[in-house]
Amino acid sequence: MTSNRSFTLVSRPQGELADSDLALHEAPIVAPAKGQIQVRTTCISLDPTNRIWMSDVPQYMPPIAIGEVVRALGVAVVEQSAHPDFAVGDRVVGLPGWATHPTMDPAAAAFQKLPAGLDMSDAKVLGLLGTTSGMTAYFGLLDVLEPTAGQTLVVDAAAGSVGSLVGQIAKLHGCRVVGIAGGPRKVQYLTETLGLDAGIDYKNEDVGAALDRHCPDGIDLCFENVGGPIFDEILMRMNNHGRVSLCGLISGYNAAGIERVPGPYAFGMILMRRLRVQGFIILDYAPRFAEATATLLEWGQQGKLVTLEDVRTGFDQLPESLRQLLRGEKHGKMVLVP
Repeated sequence: MTSNRSFTLVSRPQGELADSDLALHEAPIVAPAKGQIQVRTTCISLDPTNRIWMSDVPQYMPPIAIGEVVRALGVAVVEQSAHPDFAVGDRVVGLPGWATHPTMDPAAAAFQKLPAGLDMSDAKVLGLLGTTSGMTAYFGLLDVLEPTAGQTLVVDAAAGSVGSLVGQIAKLHGCRVVGIAGGPRKVQYLTETLGLDAGIDYKNEDVGAALDRHCPDGIDLCFENVGGPIFDEILMRMNNHGRVSLCGLISGYNAAGIERVPGPYAFGMILMRRLRVQGFIILDYAPRFAEATATLLEWGQQGKLVTLEDVRTGFDQLPESLRQLLRGEKHGKMVLVP
């Protein structure tokens, strides 16, 4: 019988995740008790929030406890069920974690059944409909920033799972969109494939000078994923009464402690330009996920949204894949097939 393989957290990472921070286990599959289901994980989402959850710092969900399975979003298939709402063969999306055949309470894992007959790969589900991709882009842009036609929006990490959809949805709403990404290949993807108005290569360009060139009338809207010096350059060029949707601060996620993440140094611009800066967590929008799913699927089926998945393989590659994600060594939404 196939075993359940899992990674648990054994120590809090100091800086970049080390292999020694995790333990790899192999154990027999556990039959579900009443109210539980046992699933086979078919695709695991790799996201910056995986690293946040490993740290014992104030955050929007409890940190992963020492000894617990690493928390992660994924797609799975029900193999055994002792729950009336889930049948063998159901395809679900939720939080199976870094485990191949876990047995779980579906409510605790936030499992939702995917529509029967949905003709979409697991990787594409996570790329378009995942909470850490399409859902975050949809609500973080439309609800927080409230874009209107003619406004200029800047999005960093623009070739990633969230940023790429933010840019495209903003274009659907008539915005002028400038994306920031790392490397010529990613910048070419922004303009030639996603249809953004301009791309900035932060690895090879002066970001401030490029923003001056591409945003001569200033910046109205910012969808912020990165933080650090790039965010400072954006803040310095925001227009009066501009709006910032604060989604992530990837540049600081490997820092050893919150005291070691300075800035933003241009914080004063929030006052001077009377900016509205709003942080948001996608779980706050859970009651409206059905709305976003229907709209994203419609746009996707109409060819209005392009997603790109960076698919890794091999369960043992999860730690290294997360390290590469946080270094920016990926192109598109990173997922792993166990």
